[in-house]
Amino acid sequence: MLWKVSNRVLDLSQRALLMGVLNVTPDSFSDGGSWSDPERAIAHGLQMVREGADLIDIGGESTRPGASEVSEEEEWNRVRPVLEGLRAHSPALLSIDTRKPAVARAALQSGASVVNDVGGLQDPAMRRLLAETGAGAIAMHMQGTPATMQHHPSYGDLLAEVRAFFLATLEACAAEGVAAEQILLDPGIGFGKTLQHNLQLLAALDQLPVQNRPLALGVSRKSFLGKILDSPALEDRSWPTVALTSYARSRGVVLLRVHEVLPNAHALRMTEAILNEGAA
Repeated sequence: MLWKVSNRVLDLSQRALLMGVLNVTPDSFSDGGSWSDPERAIAHGLQMVREGADLIDIGGESTRPGASEVSEEEEWNRVRPVLEGLRAHSPALLSIDTRKPAVARAALQSGASVVNDVGGLQDPAMRRLLAETGAGAIAMHMQGTPATMQHHPSYGDLLAEVRAFFLATLEACAAEGVAAEQILLDPGIGFGKTLQHNLQLLAALDQLPVQNRPLALGVSRKSFLGKILDSPALEDRSWPTVALTSYARSRGVVLLRVHEVLPNAHALRMTEAILNEGAA
């Protein structure tokens, strides 16, 4: 349950981490455009830290279904002032949500400690960057790309294929000199998955880790919640997200990525109080 993050080693055995989502994009599915102004984004990031976020995950490119890529320059120009502003005002860990090694490198040089890669660390340049810097990383499973991932996703054996992807990723990272302890694994809920796939993965969270590497999870406000509730309203996804935070922690997940920090922080710490008492 140790996670090596740059020059720190975090013990996640009893206290999981809460990652606050800060999308500085005009087109993210949940809050596109809300934080595209750097000053507002910095203020929101600092508010999430006050509410209990351990990390702030800054993203400059939308990965919603159907999203198109943006250039490295545009992505970095969106992210840079927010990352630098947060680094100047808070000691909280900062994460860069990117698939691009050049953007990840610039972010790490500017104070980020974690690379959250929805591309699953499949780019050798990204793996070499992690080996060079010692940064922490989240490797997410995705079938296809954001532009194509929801075009009829299918699997022969979903759990086996996700586990095989995790194992192959860890082996590829090791071959480049990246320590397994630098990596958390994310099953990629909603990334190349149907509603049924998402539910199958959530039901089997404790079966997904490989090589003793724990899981990160992002379910916050995702569309499958609205499908289950038969509601198109974004606000109706908030409390189901809180419920899944508690559930996922009880199944061993050590990092939860959320948009609304305070209620999820309360749920997480309450759940941990029970789990830790039971383990005493």
